[in-house]
Amino acid sequence: MADIELQVDGRVATVTLNRPDTLNSLSQSVLTELDGAITETERRSDIRAVIITGAGRAFAAGADIDEISKLVAETGLAFARHGQAVFSHIEAMGKPVLAAVNGFALGGGCELAMSCHLRIASEKARFGQPEVKLGIPPGFGGTQRLPRLVGRTVATELILTGRPIRADEALRIGLINEVVEPDALLTRARSILELALENGPAALAASLRAIERGLEGSLEAGLEIEAQLFGQACGTSEMREGTGAFLEKRKPEFD
Repeated sequence: MADIELQVDGRVATVTLNRPDTLNSLSQSVLTELDGAITETERRSDIRAVIITGAGRAFAAGADIDEISKLVAETGLAFARHGQAVFSHIEAMGKPVLAAVNGFALGGGCELAMSCHLRIASEKARFGQPEVKLGIPPGFGGTQRLPRLVGRTVATELILTGRPIRADEALRIGLINEVVEPDALLTRARSILELALENGPAALAASLRAIERGLEGSLEAGLEIEAQLFGQACGTSEMREGTGAFLEKRKPEFD
């Protein structure tokens, strides 16, 4: 049985972490396999959006603690960089990626969810960065993405205490977009992506790029990135089709 399953239904691919016996813990090999699945979805033109979810009662309950316990300074650095690279690959995707959080999303699992562009959660989901309880800080981007999503004050409290939070609190602080009943999770995830996919694929990719790159610097730098991408879009057939369809009062037909 593969640790990562990739299924394609129409324009949407579902990537499932499939280690329910370990609560989908993120070992080195799982990270590599996950990166391979993301590369496949990126490569295929028939795939326009991606759902990431977990099998069983966890989304991903963190990194593999047995592996972590054997790390030393040099191998720990390499492990952190490996996880960060995989999650940055997801974040930099030009196709929308949605985390459908079905259960525990702790440590590396929370960091994986945060690397996705959108996040919805089952009422059973739990989020947290409990790494300090193991004597380590977050290593796969938690200290950077969590403050950007929920603000420095709340993120600092969650990281320093390591306390888990329920889905309703995650929604309240802005960590996730929506909470749904467990049985409706994947259906709702797909409906959100299908709504996004009614729009131009190049415009979606440009929007994601502007958001990602713009948050790296000042407002002025971000505005320049946005202007450049807007200008590039104005020279595309996708823009001609979108504006033409609006003026002609018809539905656009994007490639």
